[in-house]
Amino acid sequence: MNEKQHIFLVEDDLSFGAVLKSYLELNDFEVTWVDNGEFAFDHFKKGTFHICILDVMLPHTDGFTIAGQIRKSDQHIPLVFLTAKTLKEDILKGYNAGADDYITKPFDTEVLLCKIKAILNRQSTKATLEKEIFKIGSYLFDPKRRVISRGKEQQKLSPKETELLQLLCQNQDELLSRETALQKIWGEDGYFTTRSMDVFITKLRKYLVHDPSIEIKNIHGSGFILEVKNSDSDTPS
Repeated sequence: MNEKQHIFLVEDDLSFGAVLKSYLELNDFEVTWVDNGEFAFDHFKKGTFHICILDVMLPHTDGFTIAGQIRKSDQHIPLVFLTAKTLKEDILKGYNAGADDYITKPFDTEVLLCKIKAILNRQSTKATLEKEIFKIGSYLFDPKRRVISRGKEQQKLSPKETELLQLLCQNQDELLSRETALQKIWGEDGYFTTRSMDVFITKLRKYLVHDPSIEIKNIHGSGFILEVKNSDSDTPS
């Protein structure tokens, strides 16, 4: 029998939290529910979880702060934010904090369930892909360690930066469509996820800027191409 996947839920609304916990447990998940953000990270450290669902507006702290604490402890665990805030700035803040999804209240619990399953499925698929090391011009990219290195210099990547660069490497010199990248990494291709991906592309370009042979081209309206001229050049020692 397969072990149940464990969800870490932080939600201060007692009625909603109880209903959501019961619903997820009925769908074969194990759920640890914390209703006070002040103690959330302490509870997180005591368990082993597959995904975190965090309300943004909490007493004593907020979901973004908790997410930052969790990311320092576990850089790979997926994060889903729940919030009644619908401002673009708040949604972008969620994605820039490392969110895998950002769901505004009220929402359909079946939709949340589908999103959770899709994220966990992508995590499982990603784990099987993070095995090879890519050579990008004078850089080496290790997806498993989430590191770009050039000689003795190293740059640590966020989980989504890693996934995006890995897709670009797997499709080097070919078009990586926006839709493909958004669906594989975020599970949707909406406005906010598109803007978030553009932020990550800009960061990747900065990380690779010291090798002029590398270019991440923006193909307007279509996607991106990772091109490396003289890609057989030696990696600096």
